[in-house]
Amino acid sequence: MIGSLRGLPAALAPERVLLDVGGVGYAVQIPLSTFFELERAPAGEPVRLFVHTHVREDQITLFGFWTEQELAIFERLIGVSGIGPRLAQVVLSGIPPAELVAALAAGDVRRLTTIPGVGRKTAERMIVELRDRMRELALTLPAPATPPAAGLDDDLLAALVHLGYKESAAQRAVAEIRKELPEAPFPDLLRAALKRLARL
Repeated sequence: MIGSLRGLPAALAPERVLLDVGGVGYAVQIPLSTFFELERAPAGEPVRLFVHTHVREDQITLFGFWTEQELAIFERLIGVSGIGPRLAQVVLSGIPPAELVAALAAGDVRRLTTIPGVGRKTAERMIVELRDRMRELALTLPAPATPPAAGLDDDLLAALVHLGYKESAAQRAVAEIRKELPEAPFPDLLRAALKRLARL
C-alpha cells in the first residue's frame, strides 16, 4: 500500500495531479486545497503527497493530500455510511478542513448541506459519527490555502465545476460574486458562490 509519494507534478488540474516519481507517472485524485498548494509550489521542485490507496475489484485509485491531517480527515469521512472516496474528496474541496471540523463540533447541519452531494441525512450521520473523532485534529490543522491572485476567477470556476455544478451556472455565480466581493479571499468567494448556487 502506498503511504506517500514524492515527485514532480507533470500535469495539474483542480481534481487530479500526475506525479512523476522516478520516471513513473502516478495519477492522483486531490481536493482543491491540495491543488492550490501544488499551484504555489516552486516549479521544478519535488513535492510530497500523503496518499490513501483505494482498492476495488477492477480499479486502484490514489487520493493525495498536502498534509497528514487532511488525509486523516478523508479516512474518517469514508468511514461514514454513505460516503465514498469521491464524495469525501468533494467534501474536502467544498469546505476548508478547519471549518469542517468546526461545523461537525457545532452540529451545523445547514453548513454541511451547502457542500454538493451532502444532504441532510448524510450531514446528520457525519455529525453523529465524526464529532468526537475529529476533535483531536482541530488544533493541528493549518490555515486554508488560497490560490494566487492571478487566475482567481478561473480557479473559482474550475472549483465549482469540479464540485458538480454546470459550467454556465458556475460562470454566472462567479461573475455575480466577484462584483459583490471584489477583494474577498478565495475561501470566502467559494463559500458565497456555493450559497448562491444552492438557491438556484
